[in-house]
Amino acid sequence: MMRLTMPRALMVLGGALLLTYAFAIAPTTSGGPESRRTDPVANVEPRVAAVAETSPSLRPAVELFPPADKAFIGVMTEKGPHDFAALDTFTAATEHQPQVMLFSSGWASDEFDRTLFDRIRGRGMLPMLGWEPWDYTVDQRAREKNGLLARQIDRIRSDQPDYRLSRITSGSFDPYLRSWAEGIKSLGYPVAIRFAHEMNGDWYPWCEKANGNRPGDYVKAWRHIHDLFRAAGATNVIWVWSPNARWDKSTGSLSQLYPGDDYVDWVGATGYYGSGVFTNYWSFDAIFGPTITEIGGFTSKPMVITETGASDAAGRKAEWIRQTFQTLPRHKNIIGLIWFEVDKELDWRVTSSPAVAAAFAQGVADPRYRFTWSPDMRPRLDVGHP
Repeated sequence: MMRLTMPRALMVLGGALLLTYAFAIAPTTSGGPESRRTDPVANVEPRVAAVAETSPSLRPAVELFPPADKAFIGVMTEKGPHDFAALDTFTAATEHQPQVMLFSSGWASDEFDRTLFDRIRGRGMLPMLGWEPWDYTVDQRAREKNGLLARQIDRIRSDQPDYRLSRITSGSFDPYLRSWAEGIKSLGYPVAIRFAHEMNGDWYPWCEKANGNRPGDYVKAWRHIHDLFRAAGATNVIWVWSPNARWDKSTGSLSQLYPGDDYVDWVGATGYYGSGVFTNYWSFDAIFGPTITEIGGFTSKPMVITETGASDAAGRKAEWIRQTFQTLPRHKNIIGLIWFEVDKELDWRVTSSPAVAAAFAQGVADPRYRFTWSPDMRPRLDVGHP
């Protein structure tokens, strides 16, 4: 039989007092009737929320754009966000809602306009700005002259000393650049910027082979703009570097024009079937393959086909589109494709004929292209080497 010594008596008395407090006193001193709820979810939920705030592993996962094993299909139209009629026609013909809209803006005349970005966002698409340091009216005037060959037009529009790359790096455009940086920062949602595309050619004033530019000037100009945006706090930019698809060995090394992984988020490429050296039938891999391989040799950044289209001059446009959609899934590093839905020099539009529209609609019906862009998505930044 256990003897009731003084220490044991004190332990029993203490336990009794604790039980009395727990069941009788505490419930009546911690609040009104709602504080005496016995619902276990109500009592646990605030504690879980508090832990989630401090534990990254319990926070909701941020969805990537595009999601894993998905690729987006974007569009560029002649009037872009100024008029969505062409977009609506494209969407109806292809039965596909694009996740990205690319539109262009020239430095000579275009100021930042929030409305254009908001209109694209309102249509459920990521805005991608084709930002072009030049006066594009020079190109328009050259095209209006009768008898000029394409290469003559290239030489006229690329000769714009006011937009020489060295002037960008020296700070001549800094007030203009800051106005855009502040504007894009104020949007509060992601914006892709494809700055000075096709820089490996010689038909734009920002190409190193034109306009008195020198080797290394392009990278310096890119980094200057990127650093200015970063200093302004415009961290919602997806920087897209986009050369023209390689057409021969004389186009030089793309790596010499690459600003570096710290300055680029997505890499891109422009290429069309039915134009220039690609007038004869070239498959998607024939047009883009060498460029994809070369870029993959110096970066693992995700790739976007930032401009493409096909001509039906040889009657094989629908075939090219079907073959392209069969090929794309094999390129795991390609996260998106933007179609040039414009009738310019040649009719690149998907809506050029019912057969072409049907081929495109069949291609985008694949589940890998079926998802919705959201401003809350975080851009995918790494997919590994091709």
